Amino acid sequence: MRFAATLSLLAGLLVLAGCMGDGETKTVTVRETVTETGASGTVPSEEPALVTLYFLRDGKVAAEVRGIVSRPDIAAVTIHQLFEGTESDLTTAIPPETRLRRLTIDGGVATIELTPPLKNRKALAQITYTLTQFETVKRVSFNGQRPVGRAAFEQQTPAIFVESPLPDEEVEPGFEASGTANTFEATFQYELRDADDKILTKDFDTATSGTGTRGTFRFTVPYEVEAPQDGRLVVFEESAADGSRINEISIPLRLR
Repeated sequence: MRFAATLSLLAGLLVLAGCMGDGETKTVTVRETVTETGASGTVPSEEPALVTLYFLRDGKVAAEVRGIVSRPDIAAVTIHQLFEGTESDLTTAIPPETRLRRLTIDGGVATIELTPPLKNRKALAQITYTLTQFETVKRVSFNGQRPVGRAAFEQQTPAIFVESPLPDEEVEPGFEASGTANTFEATFQYELRDADDKILTKDFDTATSGTGTRGTFRFTVPYEVEAPQDGRLVVFEESAADGSRINEISIPLRLR
């Protein structure tokens, strides 16, 4: 998996309460400890950490990997990086004027205070998905509102949501793909294609639930290539009406 951040970015993240481009100073109060978040204890304290930022593709949440400096307040640093915006062709619904005022994590709930408060559900979904990647964050409370989890954002989640492997990740034969899906009868198809767009392998998989209820899936992808090359994992659903492809997602990968 490649780092999306440069060394200068990593160094810049060491300062949370820094100056913005217009000279205004961010005011951030963060209370996080290893015992509260659990996330800090899972990341090496002296090495950059890879985290996942959730942006949008076609109005649905989509993942982007970012390298950041790991430290006890890694969740707050991650949110600041989310606010900085995407480094790929994804988009964001979070307005550029959004500022993090306070973030606390306790008892599985991340309480976040933003100014101005966010109303856009796509933006709320991005933040919720980003924070719940950490082990002990199950739900998020926005500016004192009732805590919500990922399930509250079904309309903002792709019908087939592959969370591993992530875009541009390097994989090897027999790699595992996992995520969630909400498809007709819980079934969907997948293909692995090589640099020439030739299908290396294809099959179908069934999530733990579907047809209105999101379930989880996990499958392995065997393949053979003569040399390392770019490829892509394509997941899609076949329409029950006419058999056409719907809900298609293409994930670029590096095939070993």
